Amino acid sequence: MNRSFLSLGFILTLSFGVFASTPAITTDTAHWYMEHSYDVLQYKLEVDLYDNYAAPYPKTFTAVETITFRVDSALNSIQLNAINTSLGIDAVGLAANSFSHANDTLTLFLNQTYNPGDVVEVKVWYHHLDIADQGLYVSAGFVFTDFPPEGARKVFPCWDRPSDKATWDLTAKVPVTVRLGSTGYLADSTIVADTLWYHWVSDNPVSTYLITWTSYNNWNINVSYWNNTYNPNDSIPIWLYKKPTENITNAVASIPLITDFFAEKFGVYPFSKIGFATITTFPWGGMENQTMVNLMPNGYSNEALIAHEHSHMWFGDLITCGTWADIWLNEGFATYCAQLWVEEQNGYSAYKSKMNSLANSYLSGNPGWPLYNPEWAIHTPGPNSLYNVAVSYNKGACVLFQLRYVLGDSLFWEVMNAYSTDTNFIYKCAVTEDFVAITNNVTGEDYSWFFDEWVYAPNHPFYENVWEMEDLGGGQFKIILEMNQTQTNTVFFRMPIEVQVDFNDGTDTIVTGWNDTNQQTLEWIFNKYPINVTFDPNRYILLKHGTTVVAEREMEPSGFFLNQNSPNPFGEQTTISYSTDRESNIRIILLDNTGKSVKTLVDRSHMPGKYSVTLQGENLSSGIYYCNMESGAKVQTIKLVKR
Repeated sequence: MNRSFLSLGFILTLSFGVFASTPAITTDTAHWYMEHSYDVLQYKLEVDLYDNYAAPYPKTFTAVETITFRVDSALNSIQLNAINTSLGIDAVGLAANSFSHANDTLTLFLNQTYNPGDVVEVKVWYHHLDIADQGLYVSAGFVFTDFPPEGARKVFPCWDRPSDKATWDLTAKVPVTVRLGSTGYLADSTIVADTLWYHWVSDNPVSTYLITWTSYNNWNINVSYWNNTYNPNDSIPIWLYKKPTENITNAVASIPLITDFFAEKFGVYPFSKIGFATITTFPWGGMENQTMVNLMPNGYSNEALIAHEHSHMWFGDLITCGTWADIWLNEGFATYCAQLWVEEQNGYSAYKSKMNSLANSYLSGNPGWPLYNPEWAIHTPGPNSLYNVAVSYNKGACVLFQLRYVLGDSLFWEVMNAYSTDTNFIYKCAVTEDFVAITNNVTGEDYSWFFDEWVYAPNHPFYENVWEMEDLGGGQFKIILEMNQTQTNTVFFRMPIEVQVDFNDGTDTIVTGWNDTNQQTLEWIFNKYPINVTFDPNRYILLKHGTTVVAEREMEPSGFFLNQNSPNPFGEQTTISYSTDRESNIRIILLDNTGKSVKTLVDRSHMPGKYSVTLQGENLSSGIYYCNMESGAKVQTIKLVKR
C-alpha cells in the first residue's frame, strides 16, 4: 500500500531514560497469536451490485456467502467479524442452525459439535446497509472495496486477520456496461439482456484485507501479457482498467520490465493475473490487493507507485505479514523494492539519492516507536499508527538498505531470494523472527544484534565523534577517532563503520572498523599528513544524527598549524583558525576543486599566537574547496565543503 495521502492524526512521543529493548515475540509465540479454533479454506460470495452504479448511488446490496472451514479444536459454534453498522444478517444455513449478531461479531451456532480435522460449510444471507463505512465505496459509477487493515468485515462476514488466508470465489451481478475486476482470474462471465454476471476465482489463498472487487460503468480494459522468463511457454495476462481517455502507454511498457526484474530477484511472478485499475475516488496512493491493484487517479503515470504496489505481490501478498506487528515486512520491503527499481533503471547514484530522501523523511517525522511493536500482534493499532510513513515505510526500507551494507550484496540478495521463495511462507504468512532466522541460516552467522537494534528498538543513534592527529615522527601520523553515541531514548547501535581521511596532498582514503562499544577509540597510522576526517562518508548508516569534530590540540612543535574549519560543511559562513609560534608572514588562499585561486583570506605578518578568519559563503557555489596556509616553504591544506 502507498499511503501518500494519509493524514497522520497524531504523533506518539516516547520518553525514555535508560532504555531496555522490548523482547521480541518469538516465532512460536507469534504463530500462537495467529491461530484460532478454525481455519477458513474458502469464502464464496454471490453479490447483487446491479443498482449501485446509477444515481442516487446507494451503498446497499444483497449477498449470499458460503464459508468453508477446517476445525482446529472441537467446537459447536464459530465467531466471525461482521460490523453491525455495515451488515444486516438475514438468515443462515447448511451447518449453521442459528445466529446472533452483536458487538460487531457474528456467532454461528452449528448443528453439532465438530472435531479437529472436520471440514464444515456454513451459509449466510445478508445485506449491506446504505452507509459510507470506508470498506465499500460507491460514487459516480465507481463501486469498489478497500479493506486494510481490517475492513473486509464491513462488506462480508469473515475472520478478518491477516494470518488466516483462504481461497476466494466471487459472482457479481452488474449492469452490462460495467467492467468489474477482482482477486484471482476470470472463470467466466455471462450476459443476459442488460445484466452481466462476473465469476472471479482465486485458487491461491489470500488474506481478507487483500481481497477486492473494483468496478466502473465506463472503463476500458487493456490486456497484454508478461512472458514468463523461467517458462517461455507460460504467459501471465496483464489487465489494466482505465477510463477511455487515459494514457497507459508507459504502464504497458514498464509493467513487464518491472515484473522481469522482481522475478529475477525474488522468484517467478506467483499469481494467475497482473491487474491494475485507476479509480477517480480512490483515497490513497495505491493498494496491493492480490492480483488487482487499485491506484489513485493518474496512477499509471507514476512508475514508482506501480513498482511499489507490484512488488507487494511478493512481499505482502505471496508472503503476508503474520501479525500487524510485522507490517514492515510488507511496507518496508515494498518501499525498498521501488528504490531497487530506480537502481536497476538509473544506477546506484539515483538509488542512493532516493534512499537518502527516505532516511531524511524518517528522521524528520519519526514518532518514536520501533518497527516491530509486539502489542500490535495482539491489538490492531489505528491506521495512522500502523501505516505510519516515517516508520513502517521509510525506516523499514532504510533498515533493508543497511542490512545490504552489513551483509554485502551477494549475501543480501541470497537472503532476500531465500525468504521470498521459502515454501514455509509462500502463499502463507511470515513474522519478523522468520526473516531473522532466514538471514542467520543463509549467512551462517547470528545477525540478531542487527534486528534487535534497528527493528525491535525505537529511534536511532546520535553520534558525537571526536578525532585528533598525532605526529609519530619519521613521516608517520596517527589518526585517533573516539566514537560516541549520546542517545538516551534507545539502545546502543553496534555497526561496522567507514571513515574517510583527507591528506594535505589532495588525496583521501577510506578505512573501516567496528563500533561495538560506546566511547570506543579507533586508530589508524598513515605515512601522509591527515587534514580531515569524515565519519560514514557514503552515508551507509542512513538512520542517524551526528557530528564529527576535531579535538583541541596543543600547538605543533613547528608552531605552524591550520585547523579544520567549523562548521564543515558550511552554508552562510565558516571559521578557519590557525596558529604560529614565531613572527612570520602568513598567506591563506581559498582554492576551488581544480586548484584555481578563488580569493585570498589572509596575507600579512603575524606575531606568535592563535588566530582565526571568517569565510563568507554567500557568493560561493556549492561544492568542494581547499584552503592553503603558506609561510615561506611551509604549506598546510584543509578541505572545505560548501552546501
